[in-house]
Parts: sequence; C-alpha cells; structure tokens
Amino acid sequence: MTIEKCINEFGVDDIIFEEGSTGRELFVVLDGEVEIAKVNGASKTSIIRLGKGEFFGEMAVIDGSARSATAIAAAPNTKVMKINHARFVYLVSQQPAFALMVMDALSKRLRASNAVTYRAAQP
Repeated sequence: MTIEKCINEFGVDDIIFEEGSTGRELFVVLDGEVEIAKVNGASKTSIIRLGKGEFFGEMAVIDGSARSATAIAAAPNTKVMKINHARFVYLVSQQPAFALMVMDALSKRLRASNAVTYRAAQP
C-alpha cells in the first residue's frame, strides 16, 4: 500500500471516527487539528485537541475495542495518516522508540484522566 492511500484530508467538523465504532487503525495528525470528544446528541464535551505530530485511536489499534470517543477535524484541510494494526505491530516490533512514544502518551493520557476522575476524592 502506498503512503498516499493512508492519508486522508478532512474539513472542519468532519467526523474521522465515531465513538462506539470499530476500527483497528491509529491516526497521526499530519496537518491541522483534531478534537477528541464525547458526543451525546447535540451536546459535545471536548476531551483534547491534537495538532501536528500527535496521534489518536491507539486504544482500538492495541486492544481491538470499540472507539471510546469521537474524533472530529477541528481545522480546515486537516490531514491524518492511518496506521493499520499490522503496520502498528511492525512499527512497535522494529522501532522501540515508537513503542516508547506510544506508551508515554498513554501514560500521560491516563494520568490526566485520573486527575479529572478522582479530583473529588482528594481531601
């Protein structure tokens, strides 16, 4: 597969994937901005905005579970590169720095989630 086939371009408010959908791809932001959000009817709660060089969709590519949030293009001409499960496994096995980068991002995201979720429990 050529690299061009892995690159998709989106306009503002275009849905890249929806919460609950299945997919075994991780996405890297090449240009523009992507908002990760929880969408419930007309209401939307933003989780994070990602820019060039950042990635999303890593949980589904790792464990095959349904998408935990919706990914929405947040800037004109947002370009993302899709990395499928097979390529992800290859990159992790051949490039330890890539695996460490993914683990680092997962750890930071979990810490941020814990800080929000458990804030009320602190004295």
